[in-house]
Amino acid sequence: MASNFEDLQVIEPVLKAIRRMGWTEPTPVQEGTIPLLMDGKDVIAQAQTGTGKTAAFGIPIIQNIEPGRYPEALVLCPTRELAVQVSEEIKRLSANLDVAVLAIYGGAGMEPQLEALNRGVDIVVGTPGRVIDHIHRGTLVLKEIRFLVLDEADRMLDMGFIEDISFIISKVPKDRQTMLFSATMPAEIRKLAEEHMRSPQTVSVSEDELVLPNTKQMYFTVGRKNKIWALCRVLDKERPKAIVFAQTKHMVDIIERRLTSYGYPTAAIHGDLTQARREKVLNDFRSGKIKVLIATDVAARGLDIEGVNYVINYDIPDSPDTYVHRIGRTGRAGKEGKAITFVSNDEMHLLEAIQSFTDVKLKQVEVPQVKGQETVREVLDFDEMSDIFGMVKFELSIGSSDGINKVDLADLVARTARVNEIVIGHIEIGPSRSTVEIHKDVGLKVLRALRQASYKGKRLTVTPKAKKR
Repeated sequence: MASNFEDLQVIEPVLKAIRRMGWTEPTPVQEGTIPLLMDGKDVIAQAQTGTGKTAAFGIPIIQNIEPGRYPEALVLCPTRELAVQVSEEIKRLSANLDVAVLAIYGGAGMEPQLEALNRGVDIVVGTPGRVIDHIHRGTLVLKEIRFLVLDEADRMLDMGFIEDISFIISKVPKDRQTMLFSATMPAEIRKLAEEHMRSPQTVSVSEDELVLPNTKQMYFTVGRKNKIWALCRVLDKERPKAIVFAQTKHMVDIIERRLTSYGYPTAAIHGDLTQARREKVLNDFRSGKIKVLIATDVAARGLDIEGVNYVINYDIPDSPDTYVHRIGRTGRAGKEGKAITFVSNDEMHLLEAIQSFTDVKLKQVEVPQVKGQETVREVLDFDEMSDIFGMVKFELSIGSSDGINKVDLADLVARTARVNEIVIGHIEIGPSRSTVEIHKDVGLKVLRALRQASYKGKRLTVTPKAKKR
């Protein structure tokens, strides 16, 4: 394997740019991919953002491009953020060469893109929708394309771009070199490769590299009602530069509003924001003005922001693939990162699926303690504490030594809390302490009533007990 970029036949103008970027040695995906691409082979590479994949396909392209009137390379990306990042990195790599690179994506003004295309562009990096828009307008001519890259192909399929991709591929010359990069390799990706690639060579990272080795992975068992408490505990204890993932745009907005109201430097990013707003949020996050970025998966796809040391899965993803993509936002460039996932009792099956997929056992840890007054207090979450029948176990400070039996205790609960006995479950009487099961729907009502009650003059202490996991 190559120990430096010179061994990969990288030319001096590009080596000079690489040295300016601070790179000292190629990454595994670059070592495996660049020689094959330099040889003109079609390549399928399993690699996620943060493994150096842009340079893996960018270096061979810029070294073999022949600047002319029309573009010779087309790179398709799932999101506008990734398109911008990829184009900027290719510009840096080709800084000492006469290569024109253009990012085209929706949400940005059409006029600057039209002007650049009219002047002449060698490499186009774009999202499928805007690329098709230019094709229909006749402003993007693909007849000279020699290099086609599908970047983060699995995410493009997840986002419903398969028909768009097929249409674009139908418009580029068949005599081309095709490069497909994907963090995971589902059947649809393999089918795409079979249909549109010529005897592709495969470069696969090991399972250990699928989930970045510099990322420590852990989880909290925490229910829905206490997620914001757990999140604030982490923010107060660690003071991280963090990306927090939620499943929906609505939840992203809720978390952002609550954290902002508590004084945390926070911003949200999702698909409903304007491009100008998205760019401002990302710039503020990069500069450190914003410390916590709340994001949906689509909005954060492909983000490569330096210094992110925490990824927090506020909502556990329902797909192990998504988990891999999320935690790839930290633990980059040799630096250690941490990934914390909030998991409720009824989400344990999702955690098991992630562990099986990544072949990594996530460590269960407790929500951290913080000194001083808490920003948010933990609340009783009877949904999380209950068993599959909805029953929560309460421990009371009375027992047989106080002369109480099961019938007496059931009557005490029903009479004191004014609830029907049907909500009372199994009762155990011990010498000095007893337990009684109460349905979660009346748990808070019963708890408040019993804490004000006494039995034969003895004041009761009552403690709800979380079920054993």
